[in-house]
Amino acid sequence: MKSEPDAASASREESVFNGALALPPEQRAAFMDSACGADAPLRARVDALLRAYGQSNGFLESSPRLTGPAATEISTMPGTEGPGDLIGPYKIREKLGEGGCGIVYVAEQSEPVRRRVALKVIKLGMDTRTVIARFEAERQALAMMDHPNIAKVLDAGTTANGRPYFVMELVRGIKITDYCDQHNLGTEERIRLFISVCHAVQHAHQKGIIHRDIKPSNILVTLHDSVPVPKVIDFGIAKATEGRLTNQTVYTQLYEFIGTPAYISPEQAEMSGLDIDTRSDIYSLGVLLYELLTGKTPFNSQELIDAGLDAMRRTIREKEPVAPSTCLSLMVDADLTATAKRRRSEAPRLVHLIKGDLDWIVMKAMEKDRTRRFETANALAADLHRFLTNEPVEARPPNNLYRLRKMIRRNRTTFAAISGIVAALILGLGVSLNLYFKEKDALRRTVQVEEEKRKEVEARLEMERKDRQFAEIGQKLWQAGVLMSQDRMADAENMIQDVPLIPQVAALYNVIGVVYARNGKLDAAITNYIKAATAQPTNEFFFDYLLPLLAQQHRYDEFSQWRRTALDRFAQTSDPALAERLALSCLLLPASDEETRRIITMLDTTASTPPRPAAELAGGLAEYRQGQFKRAAARLEPVVDNQQNTNAQNQARLILAMAKAKLAQPGRPDTVKQNEVFLHGPDWNEQMITAVLAREAENIGR
Repeated sequence: MKSEPDAASASREESVFNGALALPPEQRAAFMDSACGADAPLRARVDALLRAYGQSNGFLESSPRLTGPAATEISTMPGTEGPGDLIGPYKIREKLGEGGCGIVYVAEQSEPVRRRVALKVIKLGMDTRTVIARFEAERQALAMMDHPNIAKVLDAGTTANGRPYFVMELVRGIKITDYCDQHNLGTEERIRLFISVCHAVQHAHQKGIIHRDIKPSNILVTLHDSVPVPKVIDFGIAKATEGRLTNQTVYTQLYEFIGTPAYISPEQAEMSGLDIDTRSDIYSLGVLLYELLTGKTPFNSQELIDAGLDAMRRTIREKEPVAPSTCLSLMVDADLTATAKRRRSEAPRLVHLIKGDLDWIVMKAMEKDRTRRFETANALAADLHRFLTNEPVEARPPNNLYRLRKMIRRNRTTFAAISGIVAALILGLGVSLNLYFKEKDALRRTVQVEEEKRKEVEARLEMERKDRQFAEIGQKLWQAGVLMSQDRMADAENMIQDVPLIPQVAALYNVIGVVYARNGKLDAAITNYIKAATAQPTNEFFFDYLLPLLAQQHRYDEFSQWRRTALDRFAQTSDPALAERLALSCLLLPASDEETRRIITMLDTTASTPPRPAAELAGGLAEYRQGQFKRAAARLEPVVDNQQNTNAQNQARLILAMAKAKLAQPGRPDTVKQNEVFLHGPDWNEQMITAVLAREAENIGR
């Protein structure tokens, strides 16, 4: 006769039985093949237990006692609940769902308040001591938490036959992945929802609770005042990280998976007795984020189950998943297009968005070695927030070039100006050094030819003075550039205020003027543009900024002065683009007859066939200033109809409206009002011109 199984054998028999029981019937055969292997007696004993369990309609009439340290007893509690039954003060309305060891019902409470709740009761046949202990821990754990993104625990107790139950907030929602796909949420919107989930998990961790089964079906999205709110549910397999939640000790069976294969961490798959800590939830959050970004999990759940227990564990522990952007790139075109469309994006753009920072964040959260993951859920959320605000993410290895790119992306306008500063600095310093060395050589020759000691000393003193002056200028220019890169424009302006107005500082004053103008400090911008134009009078671009600002600020005398200066310097140009820009800026305010003739001559000299829209715009304004309103309208109509240049189109519409108003023609086209013109973007000086014209058009229309 064969001897009774020893303790180790009984423990393994119980573990395999519990593992098979937790799976749907159609998946048990594959699990048994993997778990039992060539151990035919073990397979026979477990098959017998499963048959007995099935014949008992969900519970065993007499619980077999399995020997060993992990032995449990299956209780015999008759009956199941159904609609209309009462559990405590709660009346069951319908079955909502079923988990590993509990059944969830929709129930109605009538006293002391009337409301619908979710009521969870331990399943018949699953109320072993171990499961009841785990259920008791669940009740205790959930009662400790109070967070808007975690389903609230309202009550707890036991049924008439002694099975534990607890009552929690009824969440009417759908899985977070389904919600995102059904509403075609973009990547940034998905990340913001996910950050709320991270904060909820962080709250649980601070209470000493690990969820251990984070997956889409346990994160439901519901609407509060039309705002999507994710709710984390089912902490049914959570346990405390510190101390004991109850007087009963809750153990995880050696061969029992807790969680869902595609989302469990390598240490959960290891099943080696290693303590599971909060970083296991970080891994599952990483898998969830992976799925929100790509529509797929790193490892396919069905393939993991079909591979068998050992292969499943080995895959989760050892196989490195591909990065999210790589997962997208490997999709067939139709799948990638559909995935991108569900994220309101195009396929190449979606791959480009995820490649880089999001890859680093997701892969750090899913590190096999938990010591290399994010320490907390808040750390994961903080790195995602840094991604959304174009700050360097901590998941990416530190790199100065990467940090610089991030800073440039956050301050595109400033850095566009700074690039011009750097070029001007390099050019200016080169010219300055060239002049310096030439003068130094001249002084040296003077010293050599001077026979008298006094002249030799004077020459040397002069050379040293020049050295210091050039060194000081170069240092101040460099320091000003650094201050401007830090967006400290006032400090940069103070740094160079004592530097002579030489061409090398013109670019600096110009950039300072641009930044002031963008920030609405127009008088300060004018001051710096005047300095730039004084330092480098041959640069026509400074007048493109200066003249519209002077007109906008009603500084008419200065406008007239700088208009004469601009015409004196550039009226003989043969460059059509310069002639068109200069004419438009100079005609923002009425000019004298002599100045108007010079402007028209300049436009006629640079005219092209067919005429350019910008030339027609400037010509139309010139005709208007001469009182030729019909001719002005004739030249401006084609510009208004031209869809290629929005700025020119708006400006032409304004001048056309003024011309028709002068002609008293009804049905003038709508104009852009002055208070609707905003100073931002790369064409802000064009918008300043539009603002000046809009003000004049409004005055005519009154």
